[in-house]
Amino acid sequence: MRDVLRVALLLISGGALSPAAAQQPVLWKYVQPMAGTAGSTTPAAMKHGEGTEKNANTIPAVGYPFAMTQWTPQTQLTELKCVPPYFYKDSVFTGFRGTHWLSGSCTQDYGSFTVMPVAGKLVTAAADYGVLFRHNSEQSSPASYSITLPQKQLQAAVTGTARCGIMQFTLQRADSLYVLITPNSDKEKGFVRINAATGEIWGYNPVHRIYQGWGQSAGFSGYFYARFSRSKGKGGVYSGNQLLTGDSLQGRAAMGAYLGFALKKGETLTIRIGTSFTSVADARKNLAAEIPAFTFEQVKKTAEQVWQKSLSQITVTTGIEKDKRIFYTALYHALQHPRLFSNTDGTYPTFAGNYSLQKMKDGHYYDDFSMWDIYRAQLPLLEILQPAQVNDFVRSLIAKGKQGGWLPIFPCWNSYTAAMIGDHSTAFIASAWARGIRNYSVEDAYALMRKNAFEQADSAGYINGMGRRAIASYMKYGYIPVEDSVQEAFHKKEQVSRTLEYAYDDYALSVVAKGLGKENDYKVLANRARNYRHVFDSSVGMVRARYADGSWYKPFNPDVREFYITEGTPRQYTFYVPQNVPGLAAAMGGKKALEKALDSLFIKGEYWHGNEPGHQIPFLYNYTAAPWKTQQQVRTILNEEYSDGPGGLSGNDDAGQMSAWYIFAALGFYPVDPVATEYALCAPLFEKAVIQLPGNKQLTIRVKKESEHAVYISHVLWNGNPVTEKFIPHTAMQQGGVLEITLENNAL
Repeated sequence: MRDVLRVALLLISGGALSPAAAQQPVLWKYVQPMAGTAGSTTPAAMKHGEGTEKNANTIPAVGYPFAMTQWTPQTQLTELKCVPPYFYKDSVFTGFRGTHWLSGSCTQDYGSFTVMPVAGKLVTAAADYGVLFRHNSEQSSPASYSITLPQKQLQAAVTGTARCGIMQFTLQRADSLYVLITPNSDKEKGFVRINAATGEIWGYNPVHRIYQGWGQSAGFSGYFYARFSRSKGKGGVYSGNQLLTGDSLQGRAAMGAYLGFALKKGETLTIRIGTSFTSVADARKNLAAEIPAFTFEQVKKTAEQVWQKSLSQITVTTGIEKDKRIFYTALYHALQHPRLFSNTDGTYPTFAGNYSLQKMKDGHYYDDFSMWDIYRAQLPLLEILQPAQVNDFVRSLIAKGKQGGWLPIFPCWNSYTAAMIGDHSTAFIASAWARGIRNYSVEDAYALMRKNAFEQADSAGYINGMGRRAIASYMKYGYIPVEDSVQEAFHKKEQVSRTLEYAYDDYALSVVAKGLGKENDYKVLANRARNYRHVFDSSVGMVRARYADGSWYKPFNPDVREFYITEGTPRQYTFYVPQNVPGLAAAMGGKKALEKALDSLFIKGEYWHGNEPGHQIPFLYNYTAAPWKTQQQVRTILNEEYSDGPGGLSGNDDAGQMSAWYIFAALGFYPVDPVATEYALCAPLFEKAVIQLPGNKQLTIRVKKESEHAVYISHVLWNGNPVTEKFIPHTAMQQGGVLEITLENNAL
């Protein structure tokens, strides 16, 4: 966040928060960074999750919101896909990682490095330097992490800023302390150099793509520059368990550099580390700007104040402390990504480039948009809380499109990926535009979105991940037929899910086209937004695959994961028509038929909260004559699919989407259609919530209950006036005001 970064720099230079902010409860203490680091045991996860889907895949990340580099304890040595740096089930500590792990994802870490303290005899092989630990020896918060290792009589701690970190290691006995710094390259690439005389180690870890272009260079590296609080130590380089001569090393397995000192009992060694995606020199400049001195406690205090400022944008009132822990942990997770990619001077690596650089003239440049996930609720949450930040996100996407030639659909590791399905950069930009967030070139954005919707890249570009997958088939038939198996994608086939999500993206673009007066485009796109009808079989009341000749694929198994559905079943994906729920109801036979179909999903236990395409489903009862069922189902999900503790998430958190759902639902409203400027209401979890909006405005949500168990809405008032619909407009909420909801024990 730009304002948070400015506040942080002010604090570093000696400023302070306002008296009002200082008097607030310490919200960051409610955050449980370990949440999601263990396998989920929620009912939906146990029934529907498979393999890594049962893990939330979050990490105990330390640093500022949206940080370039986060700092985490490490229990896993690899950068392999779907292996986060830290698993709660592990018991061996192998250092602090400067990580670029996509929080809650099943992707990969990249450009990372690890700092490991070794007390006593120097050892450099991971099998030798790992130390057993217990979780009761850890202290974790958004601002810092520390661990006590009795076996080595060593205490280690880390805190961070937007681009940098600072660590301190304290020996509880007089002994030698060596610090190993390892670029985490699974491909045996990278570089490291040491200057023992001055107490410096620096290097880089080249980034490689996955999905499209798997294994190819991503055109940039993760760079680091470490400065020790002491100099003239014993130093060198290593590869695995081999100590090598010289002061630098390149392209070796498990390579790194070490620097050691003799410490007295209770003496502390401190290390400041700068990071960058452009060069070692820029990592050093970032360090000079953000952590200019060896002041661990001050950096930690500042990080706590930054998190306090971010979390206090929403304050909730409840007598249930557990609910506060879950809520503020969710908000912490929702503020991890997208990732800051530009240096303090605005430079960043060219998108899909080859080690060339660009400079952001206005704001900051961001990457790691887990777009298939976060366009649904995480980004809409930021549109409410941080519209200035959202402008930066959109400008970053436009920059990517102009540099690479195509608007990326899922930009991660600053590359085209063609990961997942859909074209939801379009949906996100349209959502921001519809909410009046427009501090960017709207015409540039529209041109890029339109190109994705109407054109296909040439063969080389398409293979490289540019443009929508199977767009030619989609435009020809109005759906993607079974015959098109979508080979140039990580997720192959999944034709029905792609059709449904492209129809939504077409709708999203049509909203912008209409607003810009592009009538011809609007008419075509609005018609394409109804393409969901082409994969809806009225004879079964659900979506299913069909051939190019229009015949339906057989057999039809509504509750089986089919090849034509993305990570789910036909029954689950049938409800993905957020742009036109009344149209879906009409296709089913009316509102009563929609209600019956929703009932069937929940009665059969087929609702899977651990995957994003169903997140709008519980709110669809608001489009029927039984909105009380939304209130019932949402409260059940809040109670069953979220908890505190390491296993408290229902599935992959996916860059904060799962957590953002909780935030919205607990507050009492949700963006069923993120592009539409209204929210579906549900029963709030808290007695009161206050959302701080831009421009010193406040949105206050007050709840009156017949009893503590009341979950059914009987009355809604907006600024004292009755609300008869089960929706509330964004335009009203962004002006601030009071939303008062009365809950009763029984449904009306």
